[in-house]
Order: sequence, then structure tokens, then C-alpha cells
Amino acid sequence: MKVAFLGLGVMGFPMAGHLAAAGFDVTVFNRSSAKADAWRSAHGGAAHSDPAVAAADCDVVLMCLGDDPDVAAVMDRILPSLKEGAVVVDHTTASPALARRLHADLGRVGVGFVDAPVSGGEAGARNGKLAIMCGGEISAIATARAATAPYTGRFVHVGPPGHGQLCKSVNQICIAGVLQGLAEGVHFALAAGLDVEKTLEAISGGAAQSWQMENRARTMAAGEFDFGFAVDWMRKDLRIALEEARQIGARLPVASLVDQFYADVQAMGGGRNDTSSLIQRLAVPANNGAANAKKLS
Repeated sequence: MKVAFLGLGVMGFPMAGHLAAAGFDVTVFNRSSAKADAWRSAHGGAAHSDPAVAAADCDVVLMCLGDDPDVAAVMDRILPSLKEGAVVVDHTTASPALARRLHADLGRVGVGFVDAPVSGGEAGARNGKLAIMCGGEISAIATARAATAPYTGRFVHVGPPGHGQLCKSVNQICIAGVLQGLAEGVHFALAAGLDVEKTLEAISGGAAQSWQMENRARTMAAGEFDFGFAVDWMRKDLRIALEEARQIGARLPVASLVDQFYADVQAMGGGRNDTSSLIQRLAVPANNGAANAKKLS
């Protein structure tokens, strides 16, 4: 299978690497040519500064970009070079409206489209264990499943075009609420003078357990946020979810509130911090917090 991978950020770089390791014929594009050259040095394959050249004659074109305008701009450039029968798989977290429009535009020239946002973060991309939620027609889903297999832990076809993006909004809505609850719990433990490590050991075996608790509670308590999924990107994802909620009449009071809290984190200069940095908004008494954070370092 000849594939193009467009977008080599913290997720795309390792995802494309898994494709090369699995024996796919891979051509990459990135807005920064230096990153594309670094990928080629690490994995072989080919790199082009023009996404249209990278996508030409490919069976599958995979994209992992930033936001709707980025996806639309790249699609405008590659559309004339796509061969009939190819499939475009978009891993970008973008709007359902854009996914539906691209499906229609590509369908008119005989190209399939699958909106396939991912969950699992940088670690999931590096370990090849991403969860992929897909929207699209059955005819394109089988190709998308085969093309993404090298970096996928779970692949679920959730419905027609746009439903992959809607499902990703559900994912981000759930994460926002869990992270705020976890931030408040860790804040409370620090303020109360609890042994945070023992507290987490006690509660992580019960109903409070979550992926976020297992992977982020200790770093929250230690004030470590230089990794994972950035606040700036979470706000973009929540913006998409909240805009869609207004259109369909869904009520998201907690997600709306947490979005405002993330705005506070951005105002504090934490836009590139991991999403667990919600706890930075909560002042921890120095006499208890500092001592307990030291136990975790």
C-alpha cells in the first residue's frame, strides 16, 4: 500500500514511523521541512515540501493537522492530485461539518473519506496503541482500518461521515470533567496534609479510578506538566464540542465551565502545558502542599 502522511507533529511523527516499520511505502509532508527531513533520516521513505506531490498516486492519504483551516488548506492543495479510488483518512480533531463537506467534495471525484480522530495522546502514538473513532462509508472503512493498523490499539466505526468527530467530542467532554474532578481531589489531599501516594493507592482501586488518575495524579501533585496533550489543543477541541452542542441543543454545563478554567491556565502562561495543569488554578497551602509534593518527587 502506497501512503502519504501529512503532518508530523508530536502525534504524526511516530504514527508515520509505525507505517514505515510495517513495510508501507510512505511519503511524508510537514509544513516545517526540517521535521520532514528528520523523519526521513529516521525512517527512510520520501519527503516532499508540497503536499500535492506527496499525495499523488497514493492509495491512502492520512492527515494529522491542527484545526479546520489547516485541513481545508491542505485539502485544497491535494485534491487535484488524488487518484480515483484513493481514500483520505483525517486524524485531525476537526469539526463534524468540515468532515461532512470533505466527504461530499471527495466523493464527487471518486475518492473516499474517513474522519478518524484519535485518542491516546503522544504515548499512544509512540506505542502504536491509539484508539481511533471513525465516521464514513463502509466502502472506505476497510481501507482505513488496514492503513491505520500499525499504530492502532482500537478501531471503531461509529457511524456515517462526521460521526468520528462527534465521538471525539464525547471523548473530550468526558476527559474535561474527569480532569477537573481529579485536580480538585489532589488539591484537597495536598491541602489536608494527606500522604498523596497512599491516598492514590487507596482510592485507585475503587470507583474513583480512571486513566487520568493512574497517569496524571502524581504529576499533578508534583507540579509537572511538561508533557502530554496541551491545554491549547484541549481548548480547540472543547470549542468544537461546545459549538456543536449549541447547534444540536445539548447542554454541557461542566464542559463549558472547565473550558473557562483552561482559559485561566492559558492566561497564566500554561497554554503548552499538559491538560492536567488544571490544578494550577487551585492554590495549595505551602505548609502542606510543598511537603507532600516532595514525597512524590
